[in-house]
Amino acid sequence: MLDILPDNITGDMALYMLIGGIIRIIIWIFFALTLYRTLKLIKKENLCILPSQAWFVAVPIFNIYWNFEVAKRVADSLNNEFYDRKVEVEEKPTQKWGLIFAWTFLLSNIPLPLFVLTIIGILHFVYFITYWVKVNEYKTLLRIHIEHYGEDYIADKKEKTEI
Repeated sequence: MLDILPDNITGDMALYMLIGGIIRIIIWIFFALTLYRTLKLIKKENLCILPSQAWFVAVPIFNIYWNFEVAKRVADSLNNEFYDRKVEVEEKPTQKWGLIFAWTFLLSNIPLPLFVLTIIGILHFVYFITYWVKVNEYKTLLRIHIEHYGEDYIADKKEKTEI
């Protein structure tokens, strides 16, 4: 197996890279789970992305593109749902953080000098965590609203709700 590795990469280094790759995929799976659970709370007519499509963020290489779609579509879905429920939130919630996360992820996959990749990697990590936390905050807000008003709540002629 080690015959395919370049001469300057030892067996231990290859093992650490393999373990790091597996850990990275596991983190992506938990991130996809958060997206999936968030999208499951949104009514079908407000979805711009199916909940099952959230799992594509855990597919290496493809997720370079898919992160941009998820950032836009999750924000649009949340925006539609909160608009229907008349819950005051920022317009296109999570989109800003999601797009910054997607761009830093794209840049981190381009072969650049090591010091540039280090800076991009740190920024990517910060914005990835920030985006994940923001999605989770809106998921919690939506869950609280559903528990309080019910799943089929439509605020047609009612005042704006505050939670």
